Amino acid sequence: MDRLKIIHVDMDAFFAAIEIRDNPDLSGQPVIIGGSNPRQRGVVSTASYEARCFGVKSAMPLIEAYRRCPHGIFLDGNMEKYARVSRDLMEILGRFTPLVEPLSLDEAFLDISGCQGLFGSALEMAREIKKEIKQQLGLIASLGLAPNKFLAKLASDLEKPDGLVIITPDRIREVLDSLPVEKLWGVGEKTAAFLQERGIYHIGQIARMEMKLLESSLGSNGRLIWHLAQGIDDRPVETEHEVKSVGREHTFLKDTRDLEYLEAVLCSLAEDVGRRMRKKGLMGKVVTVKIRFKNFSTISRRKTLEEPTCWGAEIFRAGKEILEKQDLAGSYFRLVGISVSGLSPAGRNQPRLFSPEKKKKEEQMVTAIDRLQDKYGEKIIGPARLLELKKKGEGQTGNN
Repeated sequence: MDRLKIIHVDMDAFFAAIEIRDNPDLSGQPVIIGGSNPRQRGVVSTASYEARCFGVKSAMPLIEAYRRCPHGIFLDGNMEKYARVSRDLMEILGRFTPLVEPLSLDEAFLDISGCQGLFGSALEMAREIKKEIKQQLGLIASLGLAPNKFLAKLASDLEKPDGLVIITPDRIREVLDSLPVEKLWGVGEKTAAFLQERGIYHIGQIARMEMKLLESSLGSNGRLIWHLAQGIDDRPVETEHEVKSVGREHTFLKDTRDLEYLEAVLCSLAEDVGRRMRKKGLMGKVVTVKIRFKNFSTISRRKTLEEPTCWGAEIFRAGKEILEKQDLAGSYFRLVGISVSGLSPAGRNQPRLFSPEKKKKEEQMVTAIDRLQDKYGEKIIGPARLLELKKKGEGQTGNN
């Protein structure tokens, strides 16, 4: 058991479970988070296990979830509340080891090497973590305990909900061989189809192949897949992740062909992205605009700035230039998004908005706006263009 050093914690139906915890009348009901009106556009964030029995799953359009489970209880969800519970969860995990790698609000890896002396064996630690989460948060977690990250994450998914699965080194082949190839990281829809066309359906088949054969067909991804099929994963638990981009997307409640409205939404998203970058102390040089059309086709176009920025006005200006270069007349839009990458710490480059003599005044103005929005909410002040949004309504938004 001393080689079992990685725990993967995965909360069961996290958003739905929080709503059920806070409203016991929902217990045993098919709860679906993503929107209170399933006939409007939106997607499922998560669903209780009672709803999953009807085929409802994450990322499914709400209207499809309603078709499968018309008696379901559809809720908008409360991301601020879920984020607070997530912080409490990570605080609990941090009591057991300083080596915690959050993957999302509801899951994390823990490296428990050297911690057994404080908390007992690896299995005892895993049991204690489940117990603490249940007692302090009133929620259920599934845990996987294994020698590495891949196996631990795989284990946590095998006996949901409320699972605790251990994969010891001597059980790796027993567990992996009969599982479908899609269980391997790096095997998406296209790679799975490629393998299945060649009669390869299970992980055990990949494990018995020559690595060079996979590598010649799939490149470096083939090498990764082969190693994972052997149960090999040397990646460490990383407590900090470098932020590669900051972005925001908006899904329209109804497809729109109104270019002025599209620009107004883009302006709002750019302002939000700039504000988040300033809070993170980041600037960036590459602005990317994403557009999804009515037929679900999607384009992404980027522009590299002369100087890095964290100002919403400059981000929007670049985004608008990208839009103007596209032939969008007559098109119906489903989604628009904007992001900034090529990030660097704000102290490394000095942001510029207007001429140098106006720079200090502009910085003071933006700082004052940030303070007002922190105190009274983001809608208290902003560009006049955003009044267009109040007239036409808003859709779903998402961060990255």
